[in-house]
Amino acid sequence: MREHGHVNESMLSVEEVLERILGFFEVLEPEEKPILDAVGQVLAEDVSGTFDVPPWDNSAMDGYAVQSSDISEASVDSPVELSVVGSVAAGHLPDKDVTTGTAVRIMTGAPTPEGADSVVPFEDTDESERKAGQGSLPKIGIRTPTAEGENIRPAGQDIRRGESVLAGGTLLGPAAAGVLASLGCTTVKVVRRPTVAIVATGDELLEPGTAPSVGKIFDTNSYSLSAAVAQAGGIPRKLGIARDDLDSLSAKLQEGLASDFLITSAGVSKGDYDMVKDVLSKHGEIDFWSVRMRPAKPLAFGTLKSQDGKHVPHLGLPGNPVSALVAFEQFGRRAIHKQMGRSPAPRPTIEAVLEEPIHNMDNRRVYARAVVSRRNGTYYARLTGHQSSNLLTSMARANGLAICPEDVPMKDAGEVVTVQMLDWPENVF
Repeated sequence: MREHGHVNESMLSVEEVLERILGFFEVLEPEEKPILDAVGQVLAEDVSGTFDVPPWDNSAMDGYAVQSSDISEASVDSPVELSVVGSVAAGHLPDKDVTTGTAVRIMTGAPTPEGADSVVPFEDTDESERKAGQGSLPKIGIRTPTAEGENIRPAGQDIRRGESVLAGGTLLGPAAAGVLASLGCTTVKVVRRPTVAIVATGDELLEPGTAPSVGKIFDTNSYSLSAAVAQAGGIPRKLGIARDDLDSLSAKLQEGLASDFLITSAGVSKGDYDMVKDVLSKHGEIDFWSVRMRPAKPLAFGTLKSQDGKHVPHLGLPGNPVSALVAFEQFGRRAIHKQMGRSPAPRPTIEAVLEEPIHNMDNRRVYARAVVSRRNGTYYARLTGHQSSNLLTSMARANGLAICPEDVPMKDAGEVVTVQMLDWPENVF
């Protein structure tokens, strides 16, 4: 990284660029939040059990708590009759013990009474016949034997007191949220989400909602990138449009430096009005790269220095909307994951049969927008139409990016390609 800006004329691989970018990102500090507000964030510390879960032996079935030795000879033809001495529902404590020749009617989750070592489900008893025309039953016939411990969930089966239950670095999902709740927690310490400032640049841009104008286009990148940041787990700060003048762009950049990560779109190529590189060079240490990928060849990355001395990572994306999103997928999404304490892993990939060719004209890795489907157990990838980087609808229709490697001039129809999956719709399974 060179101060005052540096244009790197050599073509860099996706992997080289990713390694350089991720090296500038650190895991953010923890925060304590209500459990449900923290879903999708990473635990900042280990969570240990403060008591046994479940706290007592309890029934896994609706049935009768018994002593297994009493019913070892039970059968459908020769049921064993036991005296019913009580009943216990979930949320209540048993008030009767089970002794030889007795049973306690019990519901799922209720604490098992003293003396009982197994539970017989209702369907293995003659309760339905005996209950016809009666209320509570004085006796019950057991039609099947049970083994000691059968249908009883022992105390501490799920969590033991003092046991490490969830490791720091765990992504908090529905099951982990439930585990925390089972320990009586209402809040949890997690790595905070990064705030990501997003600035679109260009005199040609209009804010959606304003009147159309000749020679102008609506700003799409602020919206698609904000959505991509949110999907990755970050908190987008859409700062709007910076015009093609130094004062406007400098003001937007200063506003963005209050965030953990700054993303700009456009102004990173060699055009006469691409002054982003000039402004960025005055505010920090920036490199401008040509990346061996299609779309999204031009890229800028570095750090900008805020007035309080904070160094904020900056990713400068191309202006074409598909290029911006594809570059964000390869670099921005994974940088956000690193800040969140998540593994900066790529999207999952599959192997699919290509249904139409992908042409590679200039030895760059091609990320072709594709729709993946599954037929008779085989994945197929069909391109979403013309692959020009200004056609955002081609990205909107895609659920994956079919990859043609740098050293392959063409992937023909019928060949197998690697597809980076953006989504897993139902018809893919």
